[in-house]
Amino acid sequence: MQISNKLPTISRRSLIGACAGLSALSLTSASMANPMQGKIRLAGWSKPISEITNLLAEPEKGFFKGQGVELAYLPGAGGGDAIRNILSGQGDVAFTDPGSFFMALDKGEKLVAIYDIYPQNVFNVVSLKTSGIRKPADLKGKKIGVYSLSSGTRQNLLVMLHQAGLKESDVTIVVTGLLNFAPLMQGQVDATAATDTGLAVGLRKGIGEVNVMSVSEYLNMSSDMFVVREEVLHQKKDLLKAFVRGYRESAAWMIANPEEASVLASKYAIDGTRRDINLDVIRLRNASSLPAVQGQALGSFDLAALQKGADAYRALGMVQRQIKVSDVVVPL
Repeated sequence: MQISNKLPTISRRSLIGACAGLSALSLTSASMANPMQGKIRLAGWSKPISEITNLLAEPEKGFFKGQGVELAYLPGAGGGDAIRNILSGQGDVAFTDPGSFFMALDKGEKLVAIYDIYPQNVFNVVSLKTSGIRKPADLKGKKIGVYSLSSGTRQNLLVMLHQAGLKESDVTIVVTGLLNFAPLMQGQVDATAATDTGLAVGLRKGIGEVNVMSVSEYLNMSSDMFVVREEVLHQKKDLLKAFVRGYRESAAWMIANPEEASVLASKYAIDGTRRDINLDVIRLRNASSLPAVQGQALGSFDLAALQKGADAYRALGMVQRQIKVSDVVVPL
Protein backbone atom coordinates (compact mmCIF):
# COMPACT_ATOMS: atom_id res chain seq x y z
CA MET A 1 0.00 0.00 0.00
CA GLN A 2 1.38 3.38 -0.92
CA ILE A 3 1.32 5.80 2.00
CA SER A 4 2.09 9.42 1.21
CA ASN A 5 1.35 12.92 2.41
CA LYS A 6 2.10 14.52 -0.95
CA LEU A 7 -0.65 15.95 -3.06
CA PRO A 8 -1.02 14.55 -6.57
CA THR A 9 -0.03 17.07 -9.20
CA ILE A 10 -1.20 17.47 -12.75
CA SER A 11 -0.17 20.25 -15.06
CA ARG A 12 -2.54 22.74 -16.65
CA ARG A 13 -1.22 21.70 -20.07
CA SER A 14 -1.93 18.02 -19.49
CA LEU A 15 -5.41 18.81 -18.21
CA ILE A 16 -6.22 20.87 -21.27
CA GLY A 17 -4.62 18.27 -23.51
CA ALA A 18 -6.67 15.51 -21.94
CA CYS A 19 -9.80 17.50 -22.71
CA ALA A 20 -8.87 18.14 -26.32
CA GLY A 21 -11.27 16.37 -28.61
CA LEU A 22 -13.95 15.89 -25.97
CA SER A 23 -17.35 16.57 -27.43
CA ALA A 24 -19.65 19.43 -26.52
CA LEU A 25 -17.03 21.65 -24.94
CA SER A 26 -17.51 24.85 -26.92
CA LEU A 27 -18.31 27.58 -24.41
CA THR A 28 -21.59 29.40 -24.95
CA SER A 29 -21.70 32.99 -23.76
CA ALA A 30 -24.67 34.31 -21.83
CA SER A 31 -25.16 36.90 -24.54
CA MET A 32 -25.97 34.05 -26.95
CA ALA A 33 -28.30 32.37 -24.50
CA ASN A 34 -30.96 29.99 -25.70
CA PRO A 35 -34.55 30.86 -24.79
CA MET A 36 -35.12 30.06 -21.13
CA GLN A 37 -36.41 26.49 -20.84
CA GLY A 38 -36.87 26.27 -17.10
CA LYS A 39 -35.30 25.97 -13.67
CA ILE A 40 -33.18 23.14 -12.29
CA ARG A 41 -32.86 22.81 -8.53
CA LEU A 42 -29.57 21.03 -7.92
CA ALA A 43 -29.51 19.25 -4.55
CA GLY A 44 -25.89 19.22 -3.44
CA TRP A 45 -24.02 17.08 -0.94
CA SER A 46 -22.28 20.12 0.53
CA LYS A 47 -22.52 23.79 1.24
CA PRO A 48 -21.22 26.14 -1.52
CA ILE A 49 -17.53 25.23 -1.28
CA SER A 50 -14.56 25.96 -3.53
CA GLU A 51 -14.45 22.57 -5.26
CA ILE A 52 -17.76 23.37 -6.98
CA THR A 53 -16.66 26.82 -8.12
CA ASN A 54 -17.77 25.96 -11.68
CA LEU A 55 -21.34 25.92 -10.30
CA LEU A 56 -20.93 28.90 -7.98
CA ALA A 57 -19.55 31.08 -10.79
CA GLU A 58 -22.85 30.90 -12.70
CA PRO A 59 -23.86 34.53 -11.91
CA GLU A 60 -20.74 35.74 -13.76
CA LYS A 61 -20.07 33.00 -16.31
CA GLY A 62 -23.64 32.06 -17.29
CA PHE A 63 -22.89 28.52 -18.48
CA PHE A 64 -26.37 27.27 -17.58
CA LYS A 65 -28.13 30.46 -18.61
CA GLY A 66 -26.45 30.06 -21.98
CA GLN A 67 -28.32 26.77 -22.32
CA GLY A 68 -31.64 28.25 -21.24
CA VAL A 69 -31.42 26.88 -17.69
CA GLU A 70 -31.99 28.80 -14.47
CA LEU A 71 -29.80 27.10 -11.86
CA ALA A 72 -30.60 26.98 -8.14
CA TYR A 73 -28.23 25.22 -5.70
CA LEU A 74 -29.62 23.51 -2.58
CA PRO A 75 -26.90 22.84 0.04
CA GLY A 76 -26.78 19.44 1.74
CA ALA A 77 -24.86 17.36 4.27
CA GLY A 78 -23.80 14.27 2.35
CA GLY A 79 -24.86 12.36 -0.75
CA GLY A 80 -27.73 10.73 1.12
CA ASP A 81 -29.06 14.18 1.90
CA ALA A 82 -28.98 15.08 -1.80
CA ILE A 83 -30.95 11.93 -2.63
CA ARG A 84 -33.54 12.72 0.04
CA ASN A 85 -33.98 16.20 -1.39
CA ILE A 86 -34.92 14.89 -4.84
CA LEU A 87 -37.14 12.15 -3.42
CA SER A 88 -39.06 14.78 -1.43
CA GLY A 89 -39.45 16.94 -4.55
CA GLN A 90 -37.33 19.80 -3.16
CA GLY A 91 -34.70 19.20 -5.84
CA ASP A 92 -34.64 18.02 -9.44
CA VAL A 93 -31.08 16.66 -9.67
CA ALA A 94 -28.96 15.11 -6.90
CA PHE A 95 -25.19 15.70 -6.74
CA THR A 96 -24.47 12.43 -4.95
CA ASP A 97 -22.10 9.52 -4.52
CA PRO A 98 -22.63 6.03 -6.00
CA GLY A 99 -23.05 4.48 -2.55
CA SER A 100 -26.01 6.69 -1.71
CA PHE A 101 -27.41 5.97 -5.18
CA PHE A 102 -27.04 2.21 -4.73
CA MET A 103 -28.65 2.25 -1.29
CA ALA A 104 -31.63 4.24 -2.55
CA LEU A 105 -32.07 1.78 -5.43
CA ASP A 106 -31.88 -1.06 -2.93
CA LYS A 107 -34.87 0.45 -1.12
CA GLY A 108 -36.85 0.40 -4.34
CA GLU A 109 -36.49 4.05 -5.35
CA LYS A 110 -36.83 4.67 -9.10
CA LEU A 111 -33.66 6.60 -9.88
CA VAL A 112 -31.22 6.94 -12.78
CA ALA A 113 -27.74 8.44 -13.11
CA ILE A 114 -27.33 10.88 -16.01
CA TYR A 115 -23.75 12.24 -15.74
CA ASP A 116 -20.52 11.09 -14.09
CA ILE A 117 -19.16 14.17 -12.33
CA TYR A 118 -15.95 12.68 -10.88
CA PRO A 119 -15.04 9.32 -12.50
CA GLN A 120 -12.06 8.96 -10.15
CA ASN A 121 -12.39 7.78 -6.53
CA VAL A 122 -11.21 10.69 -4.38
CA PHE A 123 -11.87 9.23 -0.91
CA ASN A 124 -9.23 8.36 1.65
CA VAL A 125 -8.63 7.70 5.33
CA VAL A 126 -6.03 9.93 6.95
CA SER A 127 -4.16 9.59 10.23
CA LEU A 128 -1.24 11.36 11.85
CA LYS A 129 2.05 9.51 11.44
CA THR A 130 2.38 9.40 15.22
CA SER A 131 -0.81 7.30 15.44
CA GLY A 132 0.82 4.17 14.02
CA ILE A 133 -2.18 3.62 11.70
CA ARG A 134 -0.74 2.44 8.40
CA LYS A 135 -3.18 -0.15 7.04
CA PRO A 136 -6.94 -0.77 7.28
CA ALA A 137 -6.50 -3.45 9.97
CA ASP A 138 -4.97 -0.80 12.25
CA LEU A 139 -8.32 1.00 12.37
CA LYS A 140 -9.85 -1.63 14.69
CA GLY A 141 -11.03 -0.06 17.93
CA LYS A 142 -10.24 3.47 16.72
CA LYS A 143 -12.34 6.63 16.55
CA ILE A 144 -12.77 7.73 12.93
CA GLY A 145 -14.25 11.01 11.73
CA VAL A 146 -16.72 11.28 8.82
CA TYR A 147 -18.44 14.30 7.25
CA SER A 148 -21.88 12.92 8.09
CA LEU A 149 -23.55 9.52 8.42
CA SER A 150 -25.14 10.00 4.99
CA SER A 151 -21.91 10.95 3.24
CA GLY A 152 -19.59 9.15 0.89
CA THR A 153 -16.86 9.40 3.53
CA ARG A 154 -18.71 6.91 5.74
CA GLN A 155 -19.57 4.57 2.88
CA ASN A 156 -16.04 4.53 1.52
CA LEU A 157 -14.71 4.00 5.03
CA LEU A 158 -16.87 0.87 5.23
CA VAL A 159 -15.34 -0.32 1.96
CA MET A 160 -11.86 0.06 3.45
CA LEU A 161 -12.82 -1.64 6.70
CA HIS A 162 -14.18 -4.58 4.72
CA GLN A 163 -10.77 -5.07 3.13
CA ALA A 164 -9.40 -5.80 6.59
CA GLY A 165 -12.30 -8.03 7.60
CA LEU A 166 -13.71 -5.32 9.86
CA LYS A 167 -17.27 -4.08 10.32
CA GLU A 168 -18.63 -0.68 11.27
CA SER A 169 -19.13 -1.97 14.82
CA ASP A 170 -15.37 -2.59 15.09
CA VAL A 171 -14.72 1.17 15.10
CA THR A 172 -16.32 4.26 16.60
CA ILE A 173 -17.58 6.66 13.94
CA VAL A 174 -17.64 10.35 14.90
CA VAL A 175 -19.52 12.94 12.84
CA THR A 176 -17.16 15.89 12.42
CA GLY A 177 -18.65 17.90 9.52
CA LEU A 178 -16.59 19.19 6.62
CA LEU A 179 -13.83 20.63 8.82
CA ASN A 180 -12.85 17.19 9.98
CA PHE A 181 -9.10 17.71 10.18
CA ALA A 182 -9.36 19.95 13.23
CA PRO A 183 -10.66 17.05 15.39
CA LEU A 184 -7.82 14.90 14.05
CA MET A 185 -5.21 17.52 14.95
CA GLN A 186 -6.79 17.96 18.39
CA GLY A 187 -6.79 14.23 19.12
CA GLN A 188 -10.58 13.88 19.20
CA VAL A 189 -10.38 11.16 16.53
CA ASP A 190 -7.59 8.74 15.61
CA ALA A 191 -8.22 8.97 11.87
CA THR A 192 -10.59 10.75 9.55
CA ALA A 193 -12.33 9.68 6.36
CA ALA A 194 -12.05 12.48 3.84
CA THR A 195 -11.49 13.39 0.22
CA ASP A 196 -8.38 14.50 -1.65
CA THR A 197 -9.51 18.12 -1.43
CA GLY A 198 -10.14 17.84 2.31
CA LEU A 199 -6.61 16.50 2.71
CA ALA A 200 -5.21 19.36 0.62
CA VAL A 201 -6.82 21.88 2.94
CA GLY A 202 -5.55 20.04 6.01
CA LEU A 203 -1.99 20.01 4.67
CA ARG A 204 -2.11 23.72 3.84
CA LYS A 205 -3.36 24.45 7.36
CA GLY A 206 -0.48 22.61 8.99
CA ILE A 207 -1.84 19.20 9.88
CA GLY A 208 1.72 17.88 9.68
CA GLU A 209 2.97 14.47 8.54
CA VAL A 210 0.19 12.02 7.83
CA ASN A 211 -0.45 8.52 6.56
CA VAL A 212 -2.96 8.35 3.71
CA MET A 213 -4.86 5.21 2.75
CA SER A 214 -6.60 5.73 -0.59
CA VAL A 215 -9.88 3.88 -1.13
CA SER A 216 -9.12 3.80 -4.88
CA GLU A 217 -6.53 1.11 -4.14
CA TYR A 218 -9.42 -1.18 -3.21
CA LEU A 219 -12.38 0.15 -5.19
CA ASN A 220 -11.77 2.70 -7.93
CA MET A 221 -15.14 3.92 -9.13
CA SER A 222 -16.85 7.26 -9.54
CA SER A 223 -16.99 9.58 -6.53
CA ASP A 224 -20.04 11.63 -7.55
CA MET A 225 -22.77 11.59 -10.19
CA PHE A 226 -25.90 13.48 -11.15
CA VAL A 227 -28.95 11.38 -10.27
CA VAL A 228 -32.63 12.05 -10.98
CA ARG A 229 -35.94 10.30 -10.40
CA GLU A 230 -37.13 8.34 -13.43
CA GLU A 231 -40.29 10.44 -13.42
CA VAL A 232 -38.31 13.67 -13.64
CA LEU A 233 -36.21 12.27 -16.48
CA HIS A 234 -39.35 11.57 -18.52
CA GLN A 235 -40.97 14.92 -17.66
CA LYS A 236 -37.93 17.17 -18.13
CA LYS A 237 -35.58 15.31 -20.46
CA ASP A 238 -34.84 18.28 -22.74
CA LEU A 239 -34.29 20.56 -19.75
CA LEU A 240 -31.99 18.00 -18.14
CA LYS A 241 -30.01 17.68 -21.38
CA ALA A 242 -29.56 21.46 -21.38
CA PHE A 243 -28.48 21.31 -17.72
CA VAL A 244 -25.87 18.66 -18.55
CA ARG A 245 -24.55 20.76 -21.45
CA GLY A 246 -24.22 23.73 -19.12
CA TYR A 247 -22.44 21.67 -16.48
CA ARG A 248 -20.05 20.13 -19.01
CA GLU A 249 -19.12 23.61 -20.22
CA SER A 250 -18.62 24.84 -16.67
CA ALA A 251 -16.35 21.88 -15.89
CA ALA A 252 -14.32 22.45 -19.09
CA TRP A 253 -13.93 26.13 -18.14
CA MET A 254 -12.59 25.28 -14.67
CA ILE A 255 -10.17 22.71 -16.14
CA ALA A 256 -8.81 25.27 -18.60
CA ASN A 257 -8.81 28.21 -16.15
CA PRO A 258 -7.95 27.05 -12.61
CA GLU A 259 -6.40 30.40 -11.65
CA GLU A 260 -9.49 32.37 -12.68
CA ALA A 261 -11.65 29.85 -10.85
CA SER A 262 -9.55 30.26 -7.69
CA VAL A 263 -10.24 34.01 -7.79
CA LEU A 264 -13.98 33.47 -8.19
CA ALA A 265 -13.92 30.92 -5.35
CA SER A 266 -12.76 33.73 -3.07
CA LYS A 267 -15.94 35.58 -3.98
CA TYR A 268 -18.52 32.79 -3.97
CA ALA A 269 -17.29 29.86 -1.84
CA ILE A 270 -17.78 29.86 1.92
CA ASP A 271 -14.33 28.29 2.35
CA GLY A 272 -12.63 30.41 -0.31
CA THR A 273 -10.69 32.81 1.92
CA ARG A 274 -7.23 31.61 0.81
CA ARG A 275 -6.53 31.65 -2.91
CA ASP A 276 -3.63 29.18 -2.63
CA ILE A 277 -5.93 26.61 -1.02
CA ASN A 278 -8.61 27.35 -3.61
CA LEU A 279 -6.14 26.58 -6.38
CA ASP A 280 -5.04 23.30 -4.74
CA VAL A 281 -8.66 22.21 -4.37
CA ILE A 282 -9.68 23.23 -7.88
CA ARG A 283 -6.74 21.47 -9.51
CA LEU A 284 -7.52 18.27 -7.63
CA ARG A 285 -11.16 18.44 -8.58
CA ASN A 286 -10.23 19.13 -12.20
CA ALA A 287 -8.09 15.98 -12.23
CA SER A 288 -10.92 13.86 -10.81
CA SER A 289 -13.34 15.26 -13.42
CA LEU A 290 -11.46 13.74 -16.34
CA PRO A 291 -13.10 10.70 -17.95
CA ALA A 292 -11.76 7.27 -17.04
CA VAL A 293 -11.13 6.54 -20.73
CA GLN A 294 -9.05 9.14 -22.53
CA GLY A 295 -10.85 10.69 -25.48
CA GLN A 296 -14.33 10.33 -24.04
CA ALA A 297 -16.46 13.37 -23.25
CA LEU A 298 -16.60 14.82 -19.77
CA GLY A 299 -19.31 13.06 -17.80
CA SER A 300 -18.92 9.69 -19.55
CA PHE A 301 -19.60 6.66 -17.37
CA ASP A 302 -17.27 3.71 -16.87
CA LEU A 303 -20.00 1.08 -16.56
CA ALA A 304 -17.57 -1.74 -15.78
CA ALA A 305 -16.09 0.16 -12.81
CA LEU A 306 -19.54 1.19 -11.62
CA GLN A 307 -20.79 -2.41 -11.82
CA LYS A 308 -17.78 -3.54 -9.82
CA GLY A 309 -18.74 -0.95 -7.22
CA ALA A 310 -22.35 -2.09 -7.07
CA ASP A 311 -21.21 -5.70 -6.67
CA ALA A 312 -18.79 -4.68 -3.91
CA TYR A 313 -21.55 -2.87 -2.01
CA ARG A 314 -23.65 -6.03 -2.19
CA ALA A 315 -20.74 -8.16 -1.00
CA LEU A 316 -20.29 -5.72 1.89
CA GLY A 317 -23.94 -6.15 2.84
CA MET A 318 -24.56 -2.44 2.29
CA VAL A 319 -27.18 -3.35 -0.34
CA GLN A 320 -29.18 -6.56 -0.60
CA ARG A 321 -30.37 -6.47 -4.20
CA GLN A 322 -28.39 -7.25 -7.33
CA ILE A 323 -28.02 -3.92 -9.13
CA LYS A 324 -27.45 -3.98 -12.89
CA VAL A 325 -25.96 -0.55 -13.48
CA SER A 326 -26.63 -0.54 -17.22
CA ASP A 327 -30.34 -0.47 -16.32
CA VAL A 328 -30.00 2.60 -14.08
CA VAL A 329 -27.53 4.72 -16.09
CA VAL A 330 -28.99 6.97 -18.78
CA PRO A 331 -26.21 9.28 -20.06
CA LEU A 332 -27.45 12.65 -21.30
